[in-house]
Amino acid sequence: MKVLRILTAVGFAALCAQNANAGATFETIKKRGFVQCGVTTDLPGFAYTDSKGVWQGIDVDTCRAIAAAMFADASKSKIVPLTTQARFTALQSGEVDVLTRNTTQTMTRDTSLGLIGAGVNYYDSQGLMAKSSIGVKSAKELDGATICVLPGTTTELNLADWFRGNGIAFKPVVLDKFDEILRAFSAGRCDAITADKSMLAATRRNLGSEAEYIIFPESLSKEPLGPMVRQGDEQWFNTVRWTLNALLEAEEYGITQANVDEMAKSNNPNVQRILGVIPGMGKNLGVDDKWAYNIVKQLGNYGEIYERTLGMKSALKLERGMNALYNKGGIMYGWPVR
Repeated sequence: MKVLRILTAVGFAALCAQNANAGATFETIKKRGFVQCGVTTDLPGFAYTDSKGVWQGIDVDTCRAIAAAMFADASKSKIVPLTTQARFTALQSGEVDVLTRNTTQTMTRDTSLGLIGAGVNYYDSQGLMAKSSIGVKSAKELDGATICVLPGTTTELNLADWFRGNGIAFKPVVLDKFDEILRAFSAGRCDAITADKSMLAATRRNLGSEAEYIIFPESLSKEPLGPMVRQGDEQWFNTVRWTLNALLEAEEYGITQANVDEMAKSNNPNVQRILGVIPGMGKNLGVDDKWAYNIVKQLGNYGEIYERTLGMKSALKLERGMNALYNKGGIMYGWPVR
């Protein structure tokens, strides 16, 4: 019985400690007054600084959307550029509150790093790019090729798995920064480079004539990219997750930055819940009931953000593809705000 009492006391103490820590991240951010988001160091369409030195991109706007939900002010966000090697440590240590960086959601990352994915803001796949002059049309023709790749990433593991699975050999050239990879590629140190296809598309555009480079049709992997947070604070996790869902729900119901005030007069109960006309959704998150209204009013819906950062209104001009809504031929599907 004494052992049982001791174990019970230990269990109760652990439960109290867990409850004491619940909401710690959310409350810290609330008291601080702004959200700190880790993004990639420089990737057109995702996170980059424009000619005025202002951060732009879908991952940056995802951060601002979280700030709009949390504080009713998208500007209450701090962008922290992080390298591939530093991103997880920065989140684990509390240097940032959330990675809105182009980070692949995987089981290993959800179960071994003390982190958890909060949703997907861009579905991608990994590919290979080479100079058109090599005369190769398929990645399966790259047997024995030298390929430049970043270390410590799913990209490196996927590359090895794909070549092994197809029974062909390759020689990796592992370099710490993507800039180094591009220099090596330009200098002929590697026959091809590998990265997410969106990144390869941005790179090909920046290199000059797109006709000089080929992105092979094969996809080496699935790359669901999206925000990650630390485990142990469901309130903060929910704030990030439902920010993404609100962006998608707003697009599905035709709520835009231009018409959001008019849509607030809608008789549709789904629209009323999203925009806080019917109260309660914000209270459940611990934020204002106008949380989703504030997101759309300040940043637009998911489709609007996509078009100006990656789509036809951007320099990249990437088709929506998989990132279209489920009822428009894609797989983007916002969970119901109800």
